Amino acid sequence: MQDVLDVAPAKWRQDEEISIFSDAVGQFFERECKPHVEDWRKQGYVPREMWKKAGDAGLLCASVSDEYGGAGGDFRHEAVIIEQQQWKGIDGFGITLHNAIIAPYIETFGSEEQKKNWLPRLASGDLIAAIAMTEPGTGSDLQAVKTSAKKDGNHYVINGSKTFISNGQTANFVVVVAKTDPTKGSKGISLICVETDEVEGFERGRNLSKIGQKAADTSELFFNDVRVPTSNLLGAEEGQGFVQLMTKLPQERHVIGLQGVGMIERAIAETVAYVKQRKAFGGTIWDFQNTQFKLAECKTEATVAKVFADHCTELLLKNKLDAATASMSKYWISDLQCKIIDECLQLHGGYGYMDEYPIGQMYADARVQRIYGGANEVMKMLIARSM
Repeated sequence: MQDVLDVAPAKWRQDEEISIFSDAVGQFFERECKPHVEDWRKQGYVPREMWKKAGDAGLLCASVSDEYGGAGGDFRHEAVIIEQQQWKGIDGFGITLHNAIIAPYIETFGSEEQKKNWLPRLASGDLIAAIAMTEPGTGSDLQAVKTSAKKDGNHYVINGSKTFISNGQTANFVVVVAKTDPTKGSKGISLICVETDEVEGFERGRNLSKIGQKAADTSELFFNDVRVPTSNLLGAEEGQGFVQLMTKLPQERHVIGLQGVGMIERAIAETVAYVKQRKAFGGTIWDFQNTQFKLAECKTEATVAKVFADHCTELLLKNKLDAATASMSKYWISDLQCKIIDECLQLHGGYGYMDEYPIGQMYADARVQRIYGGANEVMKMLIARSM
């Protein structure tokens, strides 16, 4: 899969340790996950024992300091996990959300006590993480959340509902976006961590039926007078949640871009293999000039996307990835992902529309990339503000 684009390796890739890690991750996905993906798609979630296996293999919290039970790596390791997961077709296993989106909130904003309490269990797979942002009716507008967290002595009492929550059926550690002071707008938002096994009043709604990402559990969550200690507040004081979210969203959005590049590479590889063996009109589909031209276009655009994504990764490693550039990674690559996969499906003909073919699954799985992490229309607004 790595040879599909023939791109010269970016500087951050030119490290033997990264190459060895990439091979090990690929072998884990191939050996431990790939045989079970179809079962996961049917049941609608990845079982907890697979999370434990990933933890034992060092795939959870790869960029978290070893002081807190992580692997002691950096974002390069997360990028490698993202790539290998896409290349191997391990769709729906929410470890990237767990690793590259939620764990960094704890390591960056958590107290020493919080980090020592939660990060080792996130790294082992004893805790599975979710972040509860989206609410019915709010979509990408995080300032409009209505979930409340009111102080009652040394506890917060949380009330509200969330929807479209990734890892929602399996997560037992949820970072909740809530209003601690509804009179202050965005300055009244806080992040509060909930260990769901330890509280009353927490309920999971249904595992939502989606057109793609079938193995990913995506759920409604309900908080009915859920009491957690005030020590579960993320950050030194209330009202820091919106700033914390804005600080970490560039990484989350670039993660979506990296996922897009990985799936694009797989789609092109699958399609090249298919058209070279599919017979039609006395030859193969590959023999038609239109096929070659279409795939030439796909490879060119995919190469541009990969070079740009690698550039964004280098910026992120230097703490220089700004909101506008991350928005470009998220919106442009996810748009391109859907475009290229559509072209690849067309070259499969009727078989491409069959769910049993990987390209058909990718077609459905890719569509949400343009929505979550902030709709692409919002990304364009953020880019425009930087001009």
